[in-house]
Amino acid sequence: MKKIWKRIAVAVSAVVAVVGAFVGSGAAGGTPIAEASGGALSASSTAIAPAGPAFSIWSVVYVGLIAWTVRQFFRTADDERHERMFVPAVLSLLLNAAWILSVQYGLLWASEPIIVALLGVLVWAFAVLRRTRPSGTVEAVVTDGTFGLYLGWVCVATAANTAAVLTAAGFRGFGLGQDVWGVVVAAVAGLVGVLLAIWGGGRLAPTAALSWGLAWVAVGRLDGPLVSVPTAVTAVVAVAAAVVVTLVVRARVGWVARSRGAGRARGAAARAA
Repeated sequence: MKKIWKRIAVAVSAVVAVVGAFVGSGAAGGTPIAEASGGALSASSTAIAPAGPAFSIWSVVYVGLIAWTVRQFFRTADDERHERMFVPAVLSLLLNAAWILSVQYGLLWASEPIIVALLGVLVWAFAVLRRTRPSGTVEAVVTDGTFGLYLGWVCVATAANTAAVLTAAGFRGFGLGQDVWGVVVAAVAGLVGVLLAIWGGGRLAPTAALSWGLAWVAVGRLDGPLVSVPTAVTAVVAVAAAVVVTLVVRARVGWVARSRGAGRARGAAARAA
């Protein structure tokens, strides 16, 4: 009975998140996020704001979250991996909806602790996934892929949200200017991507989402009302660094796994002889 209620809780949380997404898109009578809170989160609000098309990644993330929710009703009762994902998954769905509502109601200051909490919860979920192995390809795509994309994108979204909140509060960057802060934040985001690649063993999904976000930051700074070539160049370099490190780490992890497998096979053959 307890496990059934957990699955229902996940489903309800997913519905709340999806409804929040419709409200945030403007499709359900809400104000599109880019226009809410006085346009503080628009594509030209700060030097680290991604261009509009970047947000289409939410569609992929939401499809993945819905698929993961449906999968809860078909998993085995002793699936420890999904049991350990229950709390961070539910919290991420609810925090996502809470962030949208805070922006919708003009509570931009409240959106910052919410998105920081969301980032922390997704790091928790990522830690669970990297300590456990998926049961197969479907599990790897639906669970690891979805939450990896979710984490990578929210890393970029947190940086953009923080910049928007500070700008709306009157922070002027100690007189350093948009270019300097854009370069610093883009470089930090790239560093986060590199660290995620190393910590996660070269997982592709977080790098793909983070790189997607930074690539659209570069596009936004090369075209539109807020041009910043230094920020755009730094964002591109950050993407390249995150991708290269991810591929190198992934290749190394695969090589180590194959070497260990070959070693065990030789040991078994020697014992049999």
